[in-house]
Amino acid sequence: MDIELSSEARQWQTMARDFADEYLQPHEVEAEHNGGVLSPELTARNKARAKEIGFSRMDMPKSLGGLELSIESQVAVWEQLGRVTNALAWCFAEPQSWMLEACSADQLQRYVLPLMRGEAHDCYAITEEGPGSDVAALSATAVRDGDGYRLNGEKWFVTSANLANYFWFQARVEEDDSDALFFIDQGTEGVEIIDTPTFSHTYAAHHPTYRFKDVWVPAANRVGKAGDDMAYTRAWFRRERLMIAARSCGAAARLIEEASEFARHRMVGGEPLIDKQAIQMMLADSATELWATRLMTYEAANAHDRDEPLRSLHMRCSMVKLYASEMANRVADRAVQIFGGRGYMRENVAERFFRELRVDRIWEGTSEIQRLIIAGGLKKRGLEGM
Repeated sequence: MDIELSSEARQWQTMARDFADEYLQPHEVEAEHNGGVLSPELTARNKARAKEIGFSRMDMPKSLGGLELSIESQVAVWEQLGRVTNALAWCFAEPQSWMLEACSADQLQRYVLPLMRGEAHDCYAITEEGPGSDVAALSATAVRDGDGYRLNGEKWFVTSANLANYFWFQARVEEDDSDALFFIDQGTEGVEIIDTPTFSHTYAAHHPTYRFKDVWVPAANRVGKAGDDMAYTRAWFRRERLMIAARSCGAAARLIEEASEFARHRMVGGEPLIDKQAIQMMLADSATELWATRLMTYEAANAHDRDEPLRSLHMRCSMVKLYASEMANRVADRAVQIFGGRGYMRENVAERFFRELRVDRIWEGTSEIQRLIIAGGLKKRGLEGM
């Protein structure tokens, strides 16, 4: 199921696949039975190798020491890393190019470049209990206080906060009635963790709930300026949705491969399971849907590299996130069924992906939110404008 990629993307695809196969995949079951955590030695080794390869520098400009890879190449990387369960691929920080436009020179030095150098990790405090995926309706506030801002709000599902050095905190700014992001360092007075829920997946990265009460940050920690509103949050969402699609493709590919290999050797009624028509139908549907999804995902990546209009990119990222996340869930369900009782064991890749992939239909905007975005674009601009 080959797709024509640039030589650069092919090279990065191979490096990412080697990293996933050699450094991560052999330790999935160990992580599964240890709360998602690997030994300090393995964790340090994986981080060092990811840094050596340059994963943290993929989206940063060469002028700052980055690699300035095409989005196509970055999708190729995340597709291969998506083959690994237990979020073991989350062993490096990933600064994104939109941060260069959003952040001041001082903020780049203090917050963004340390991510690229592997010296820091960040997390996003955006989602709230009430609005959920409707980030435009958040209730967190930022009130001017001297030469800074006083921040208040409660944030849910702050992914990787237990591993992060600082937060990107989104709030409504009272003085100019706009939405803005702020940097908040871990340990700042007024930041309180109030819950660390357990989830279906087994990740070392947790998703705590935080209360921010009268947290003061200097004005220099405000990202962007009045009037930027949701521009940078939308840029973050576009990126995350596209890479969710890429990871979904990698997960589905591995599931199809593993289920097919099992079916070739599992004997039922004197013949291999893969010769049973019911199994063939499931594998055929999975392979077909994966191919369609990969075509969509790489076309969306290439649209970024062609500098298509932002509104078009926003629609495409919603489409691929919607289709890819739901496709991968269907493939995981079929894989569990093909494995039978073995597919219900935590040692089995199908069981782990069956749990892990479910959240991709929820975070960074639910499937329902994606459908609203797509329908809104269709209403405004029609098919030709999407």
